[in-house]
Amino acid sequence: MKAIVRQRYGSPDILELKEVDKPTPKDNQVLVKVHAASVNPLDWHILRGQPFPIRMMGFGLLKPKNQILGADIAGRVEVVGKDVTLFKVGDEVFGMGMGSFAEYASIRENKLALKPAAITFEQAAAVPVAGLTALQGLRDHGRIQPGYQVLINGASGGVGTFAVQIAKAMRAQVTGVCSTKNIEMVRSIGADQVIDYTQEEFWRSGKKYDLILDNAAYQSISKSLGALKPHGIYIIVGGPTTIASLLLSLFFNPLISKLKRRKLVSFIAKLNQADLAVIGELLQAGKIIPVIDRKYPLSETPQAIRYIEEGHARGKVIINI
Repeated sequence: MKAIVRQRYGSPDILELKEVDKPTPKDNQVLVKVHAASVNPLDWHILRGQPFPIRMMGFGLLKPKNQILGADIAGRVEVVGKDVTLFKVGDEVFGMGMGSFAEYASIRENKLALKPAAITFEQAAAVPVAGLTALQGLRDHGRIQPGYQVLINGASGGVGTFAVQIAKAMRAQVTGVCSTKNIEMVRSIGADQVIDYTQEEFWRSGKKYDLILDNAAYQSISKSLGALKPHGIYIIVGGPTTIASLLLSLFFNPLISKLKRRKLVSFIAKLNQADLAVIGELLQAGKIIPVIDRKYPLSETPQAIRYIEEGHARGKVIINI
């Protein structure tokens, strides 16, 4: 099979399209013929091994354990392991597991769910990492309630476009923050109000929010916390890209949060089938429509990762296999 392969940590330049052996699923895995995958900031962090602590999360300290990148996956089951009970050959599935930038991938059954019939493989591949991050950030960490005033900073990105739609599905009042070129798109996916960050800073308006989900935490945390109501919760999505900024974030953010008397949460989404099913129901009902910016063939995966690294993608970037 064809796959995008790397032998060491580095830039997208080290990625190669190669012919490799098709994986053999373990007893608790299924072999998925990949129809589409999507690119996340997670992929370029794993590609580069930066910040360094990410290597301690099972990806290999000096040399990467996984030669094939890619987490989000959508495709059709071709082989099932002997202990698999949830899927059968021919099932259309989506989920998350390493190795999706390839024609086939072996994925544990508990990391997959049935693909909603109402959406395409491309749309399904856009969902897992970004969709689960948005859902868990709003519901579990933000404790969103109907009628809440919610601000989504970075509303035009991968997580942001899902967050706007999920918050609206949960009957919140949503303000999206994005650049000028993305205002109409963010409005079109349900935002009640849109702030153009090139023209104004959201914390200067005087409006207070019950919940802020920040996908673009480049501004002062202290000023952002000032835009929260007394009971409000500030959720940081994503993390620092260098050791220095990581240490500063770990030390100063909790201190600022305490001084401001506002709750600040930083988290990493956890994949589970129950939450994939929740998002699947929203997709099937048309309450979430994945926003897809660009599509690349497998051979152009390095270009797709470079584009994501630039930080200006509108919604998701898809790899068609």
